[in-house]
Amino acid sequence: MSTIITCSNVTKSYGKHDAVRNLELRLNENTIYGLFGRNGAGKTTLLNMLTGGIFPSYGQIEIAGVQLKKGETPQDVCYVREKNLFFGGAKVIESLQLASAFHKNWDWDFAHELLNTFKLNPNKKIRQLSRGMESLVGNIIGLASRAPLTIYDEPVLGLDVLMREKFYRILVEDYAEHPRTILLSTHLIDEIAMVTEQVYIMDSGSILMHEEVDNIRTQSHVLMGARESVERFTNGRQVIYKEAYGKGVLAAVYGTIEDVDRRQAHELDISIEGLPLQKFFSYLIEGGQRIE
Repeated sequence: MSTIITCSNVTKSYGKHDAVRNLELRLNENTIYGLFGRNGAGKTTLLNMLTGGIFPSYGQIEIAGVQLKKGETPQDVCYVREKNLFFGGAKVIESLQLASAFHKNWDWDFAHELLNTFKLNPNKKIRQLSRGMESLVGNIIGLASRAPLTIYDEPVLGLDVLMREKFYRILVEDYAEHPRTILLSTHLIDEIAMVTEQVYIMDSGSILMHEEVDNIRTQSHVLMGARESVERFTNGRQVIYKEAYGKGVLAAVYGTIEDVDRRQAHELDISIEGLPLQKFFSYLIEGGQRIE
């Protein structure tokens, strides 16, 4: 599978602060990725570097095999920002017309279909839109652009649950018909887990983990039991988080748990449950563990 983005030892510094530090990242063609991290983790800084908005202090970024140079904007990339830069006095349709000029694969039939689906008035001005409706304008651009690399930064801000589900469904359906690389940066991890194939988890400017979503689901577990029993069971396992409660201990572990392990846990009176992705993310960040 061909690689569309490669980041090698990328660092972005502001004075003495590293917003992104020694970051390694690789995105393949025709894959949907999730980029997760709490506020301040460096996600938006990374996205701005990938799209040529800012330049790394150190390191190298390649887009489709071509090194990104200072002052250059990569071709065939659509970046839907968290804070859209639409002109408030422009109409929705005018914003789409402007965007279409920058994307050679633009599909006007699809764009008009999306306006109807999301019940967006094309003649309404941007400044008259709610936060959610403004997000939808950006999402329509991301979908209709059919760019080989499409990046969304918090694409569902301001949208209710039903509208978010509709956006995810359309995204997946269109991706199936028109494969490309899609990177979704968000904090709504459990929702995105139904869409993404692989995830990168960031904290403090670095990548803590890169893994397939299905592997995280099958290998992340939470254990609860007496302190000595849990310590005995987790010996040699990757513990990403641990906390005491009463006389017991809660431990989040990452790795395969076989039937023989479950029998041992039963004998030690330890409960084992799977972890929702959002909870796994929280434990991983709070524990500060890097998973290779």
